[in-house]
Amino acid sequence: MTQQLILDLLPSSPASLANFVAGDNGAALEALRALRPGRAIYLWGAAGAGRSHLLQAVAAGDDALYFDRDGDPAALKEIATAETLRYRLIAVDDVQDLDEAGQAALFALYNRWREVAATGTGFALVLAGDRAPLAMPLREDLRTRLGWDLIFRLELLSDEDRAQALRKRAGERGLQLSSEVMGWILTHYARDMGRLSALVDALDRYSLEKHRAITLPLLKDLLASSQPTEESDNS
Repeated sequence: MTQQLILDLLPSSPASLANFVAGDNGAALEALRALRPGRAIYLWGAAGAGRSHLLQAVAAGDDALYFDRDGDPAALKEIATAETLRYRLIAVDDVQDLDEAGQAALFALYNRWREVAATGTGFALVLAGDRAPLAMPLREDLRTRLGWDLIFRLELLSDEDRAQALRKRAGERGLQLSSEVMGWILTHYARDMGRLSALVDALDRYSLEKHRAITLPLLKDLLASSQPTEESDNS
């Protein structure tokens, strides 16, 4: 088995505010928990800091929308200009990747958000990007709008934070991870806590299935068995 792991072998746990490991990002997490219609939050930080996790978490309800780089800008603009607003919260991820049409749609959405902020049809706006508002590769009038309300920089988790979160996740499942297993995961696996949590869950199931204790060989067996076979790749 190579040291370069395929990070999509295991599905992530559904994103929620409860399973987000805050580390130094407690202020951002509390602001999202307290978010109300009429307010806006812009989150920025490096890949793996949890931007998408947080946006997907706050937009999980039936009255919320999550929009990312794969979304249709025309659909977002239609929402922004509709006579009746369907959503109480709209989350727009990866703002730095918006093309001209996407930027125009987000500009219209911001204007609508401000127009109805103090009314009964107000909605919350949560956005995320990989850099601070004024450094975004966007049209000038949109860059300034990113700073209209709250802004938080998300910091990557320290190794200590990740280790504590892994131990907590394992403890919730009645597991004890040896220092060898913990060290290997923290060194060789994803930094994203969603994938780390999914790995712990998969280890638990796999150890029960194989009737074996959780050891480093078992972990490597799990990851090796999760890789697609040559036959399945050609099907």
